[in-house]
Amino acid sequence: MQASNIDDGVPLIPTPPEGFRSGFVALIGRPNVGKSTLMNFLVGEKVAITSPIAQTTRNRLRGILTTSEAQYIFVDTPGIHKPQHQLGEVLVKNARSTIELVDLVLFVVDGTQAAGRGDEFIAQLLHHSETPVILGLNKMDLQASDASADIRRSYQSLAPAPDAWPLAEFSALEGTG
Repeated sequence: MQASNIDDGVPLIPTPPEGFRSGFVALIGRPNVGKSTLMNFLVGEKVAITSPIAQTTRNRLRGILTTSEAQYIFVDTPGIHKPQHQLGEVLVKNARSTIELVDLVLFVVDGTQAAGRGDEFIAQLLHHSETPVILGLNKMDLQASDASADIRRSYQSLAPAPDAWPLAEFSALEGTG
């Protein structure tokens, strides 16, 4: 894309090619499921802090990926959990409010273990939203192959209807899937 002109020293907004699209994609999930690692991989830069310590992401972070067909603005959110203190309440409120502000939610889960109560809580939040959801099973590089079908089913059962949420399996750390 090229800026079409300069008006009074300020570049005009470039005209996108026909069919070009853009949108906001929220990365939602429990703490430490790999949301920040995924965003860093997707945008090709380390824009989010990654740590084994829960609640490292304190604010919504944005990372932008521009391709020839589209522009994706990824919104990394704090992990949604049962808050134990005021900071936790603020972080969860911040993540929950993002669901209605984006065009798509990528519900990132830990694909090495079956869905738990925290995942069920987040799924219920998503059921009450009009925002489309993709279910993303992360950490597939660590998953035992004999458990994969049961784990996949446990997460797919969280959707409001069978096949309501398309499924993506990947490893954000390795960049596979």
